[in-house]
Amino acid sequence: MRAWLAVLQRDLRLTLRSGGDWLNPLVFFLMVIVLFPLGVGPEPTLLREIAPGVVCVAAVLAVLLSMDSLFRQDFEDGTLEQMLLTPASPWLLVMGKVLAHWLTGGFVLALLSPLAAVMLDLQGRATLVLCLALLLATPTLGLLAALAAALTVALRRSGVLLPLISLPLMIPVLIFATAAVQAAAAGLPVAGFLALLAAMLVAALTLLPWAIIGALRLALAH
Repeated sequence: MRAWLAVLQRDLRLTLRSGGDWLNPLVFFLMVIVLFPLGVGPEPTLLREIAPGVVCVAAVLAVLLSMDSLFRQDFEDGTLEQMLLTPASPWLLVMGKVLAHWLTGGFVLALLSPLAAVMLDLQGRATLVLCLALLLATPTLGLLAALAAALTVALRRSGVLLPLISLPLMIPVLIFATAAVQAAAAGLPVAGFLALLAAMLVAALTLLPWAIIGALRLALAH
């Protein structure tokens, strides 16, 4: 656990010292939310209908925007190889990096979701469900994007490949997160959708870190 905590603290410090680069996905998320009503019009009924999909798609794109750098710097300077050679559990080390990235990305997106809901005229219960759905969905999205980043870390130009690999895997998460908010806005039960998002998160936490480790080892072997 010391190794996990050390990796978590190190990545958080590096992210916060990066000159504000970690803010770019958050600014992108807010820009999409602000600009979308200007494109489709200010009609409240229309905004409420499209709001769940707009927010969830913006969150997916914001997560993808910063994932290419998750392992690249450590791969290029040799830190990643040393991390995987240490006696500490590679699962904990990878999860430390992914958690640090989520805390400065997906978690903040979830905190910003009530502001996005106000801009798109979502109210009451739908705003709460939106926040809960993003809290459950963004870690899964982050792990899926981390897998794509690990698969492409050894490539010089992976900007196009990363979304091509990860977006098809993210579609179920996007569908159920959007459906949960739509159901809440319509006054329907949402427990089933949130349970499915939680189940996806548990499956992702169980399986994806090992796939990421395998992809990183394969990249280092070449």
